[in-house]
Amino acid sequence: MTTPVLDSRLGLTSAEVEERRQAGLVNDAKRRTSRPLSAILRANLLTLFNTVIFVLAVIAISVAVYQDGWIGFKQGLFGFVIVVNAAIGTFQEVRAKRTLDKLSLVNQAKVTIVRDGQADEHAPVDIVKDDLIRLAPGDRILVDGPVVESSNLEVDESLLTGEADPVAKDLDDELKSGSFVVAGTGLFRAERVGNESFAAKLVEEASQFHLSHSDLRDGINRFIKIITWLIIPIALLLILGQALANGDSVLDNILSTVAGIVPMIPEGLVLLTSIAFAVGVIRLGRRQCLVQELPAIEGLARTDVLCLDKTGTLTEGGMDVQEIRPVERAEDDASLDGLSVTVVLSALAHADDSPNPTMRAVEEYLDAEGVADPGWRVIETMPFSSARKWSGVRFTDNGTWLLGAPDVLLDRDDPTALEADVLSAQGLRVLVLATAEEATTTGGARGVEARALVVLKQRLRSTAAETLAYFDEQGVAVKIISGDSPAAVGAVAAQLDVAGAGNTVDARTLPEDDPAELARVLEENTVFGRVSPHQKRSFVKALQSKGHTVAMTGDGVNDTLALKDSDLGIAMGSGSPAARSVAQIVLLDDEFATMPHVVAEGRRVLGNIERVSNLFLTKTIYSICLALFIAVGAVVAWAGDTDALPYPFFPIHVTIIGSLTIGIPAFFLALAPTFDRARPGFVTRVLRFAIPAGLIAALATFGAYVAVWWHGTGGTPSEVDGATPGQTTAAIVLFAVALTALALVSRPYRLWKGVLVLCCGGAFALTLFIPPLAEFFDLGLPGTYNTFIAAVAAGAGIAALIVWMVVRPKHHRTT
Repeated sequence: MTTPVLDSRLGLTSAEVEERRQAGLVNDAKRRTSRPLSAILRANLLTLFNTVIFVLAVIAISVAVYQDGWIGFKQGLFGFVIVVNAAIGTFQEVRAKRTLDKLSLVNQAKVTIVRDGQADEHAPVDIVKDDLIRLAPGDRILVDGPVVESSNLEVDESLLTGEADPVAKDLDDELKSGSFVVAGTGLFRAERVGNESFAAKLVEEASQFHLSHSDLRDGINRFIKIITWLIIPIALLLILGQALANGDSVLDNILSTVAGIVPMIPEGLVLLTSIAFAVGVIRLGRRQCLVQELPAIEGLARTDVLCLDKTGTLTEGGMDVQEIRPVERAEDDASLDGLSVTVVLSALAHADDSPNPTMRAVEEYLDAEGVADPGWRVIETMPFSSARKWSGVRFTDNGTWLLGAPDVLLDRDDPTALEADVLSAQGLRVLVLATAEEATTTGGARGVEARALVVLKQRLRSTAAETLAYFDEQGVAVKIISGDSPAAVGAVAAQLDVAGAGNTVDARTLPEDDPAELARVLEENTVFGRVSPHQKRSFVKALQSKGHTVAMTGDGVNDTLALKDSDLGIAMGSGSPAARSVAQIVLLDDEFATMPHVVAEGRRVLGNIERVSNLFLTKTIYSICLALFIAVGAVVAWAGDTDALPYPFFPIHVTIIGSLTIGIPAFFLALAPTFDRARPGFVTRVLRFAIPAGLIAALATFGAYVAVWWHGTGGTPSEVDGATPGQTTAAIVLFAVALTALALVSRPYRLWKGVLVLCCGGAFALTLFIPPLAEFFDLGLPGTYNTFIAAVAAGAGIAALIVWMVVRPKHHRTT
């Protein structure tokens, strides 16, 4: 199919669009915000640990059924953890997938396509080859192609090239997807769409549902790698030790070996991590908060500096013109030829084919005042740029007019500039309307003379003060960064009771070639005005150089670079498509008050996963230690030609102890609220708890088990429940110490946590005292002497655990 010569005013016809759709020339690149269902099922089912547990469950069930008939099936109950884990994990991730997909559609940037002479908004997937796409400031370029029309079109290609300076685009210049418009307007032809465009790769990488760059996930993966390598040699030792044990059948030894290997595997840890992330996505989705990358949930929990753009974050998106104040000395100026400044503003507004919020507010004010378009002929328009801080128009018969920041266009000692400062200090946004002898977008303006001040009222968000107070209470330093004048930014900050609002820093005075000095100023001050887009990016990097975790909020094109470089970018839903595309979190309803909920969700995820990691790793440590003690003891006994101790548990014992001290309570703890700010050193803290706790539990359990066997009362199975007194004694001790570890991990205490611990303890007690339960779980009352040994060993283990975990840290803090 040949490419037609297109009329830039008309675009493709409906027939041509349909022809291209039939030919498959559409922008149908796959955009996934979540894994497909098949990938979710594979990730939850086909894991190394699931495979190991499945094999061990088959072995245990086969041996036990051969020995005891169908009731032996209970020895493989631990294998059902595979089914439960897969079902819960899949269910939660599918719910999260649906939430993400729905919110992603809401967040999806529309594109303006010209067809049949009409410009209408369409979804990106509606673009076909040769479509004409209209561009305005803030628009993200989604496909590749040449420029057809350009009106001072400037494009930021920093995401592609790393170069921060905008690039001017003229007729026939190439536009690449992944860039975005920062100034001017234009039209370009979609030449490469779908998988042929550069955007296909960028969007796939930017919006994929994944857990990359997650400190939490990386720490857990490190645990799993270490455990995997430890399990193999220890399992072999345990198999050897059980083979050497005397007085037990081969089948019993196989069951004991399985019981020793199973608890070494932290099978639920990855599951609960995934569930916590998925539930976080769902909870935030209900608050119209789109999490584009899962690690963002933990990102804000780690944040200790939050950089806020004033406009759109602390203030609402719109604004109102309060008054238009002509400059007194210009009232009788002959060069105005009797023109009212409102007429000039009307001419500027009608010449701007892509007005920003400020110009829209001016236009609404003029419409309400009944000021008509004078119909002046335009030679050149100079669109607003965050870097220039002004816009302008050169008219055929009426000269050049500019509208922008007074402190940028006027001399500092100009009376109009001083008047603007006074108004800005009242929290008003002030622009100057001025004439210029000459002005260009590249060379700046000269011969500028003020003609009027345009005074606008900004609408403060009703929840802004409360939200800022929350961050102050939580120890998160807030930096208010704005392109507005320092006086205006400081006044808004003062209205919100921000500390340091009276000492607003003019960013134009900050060093550009001394990052260390810049970082010092940033740490010592809170409010900054006249910050350029490049400086916002420098601010983020300077704070990061001091070890801070930096989050950045914004809604405009000028915020995009800083959003991209920050540890966590947060965009407003009504902001520019460019800002939304690079942010990890998008507040779809523009509610800054949602931020505390995002923080709380991140802290819930990190704090609770650390708690359950303590439990799972404690189980792994005490299982490894018990296996080593039994294996080494068996080898020593064999060398001395004496009886070796069998492993103290059957798989059913491991199932009930693990379920009541880890599996069930960990599920509740993983979803509980928590308010502590995340700290670095996740792996170190978990190991600092798990290693001593696991070692204490193993020593107490093994000591009681040996004492019972030495007394000669540990090896005769009960007629009621089939368990040996030694097994029951060891199970009681291990459960008591593990329940204490659960209680310690549950801090800070709440009533429901106490009830949870008591219910778990009560459930285990019932298995000892109720004969049918005792028979099913192969447990029972171990007798007077063995009960005394269990009480002593459990008491010693509990005391050691409390001293090591509670008393010792307090002592070290006081000394």
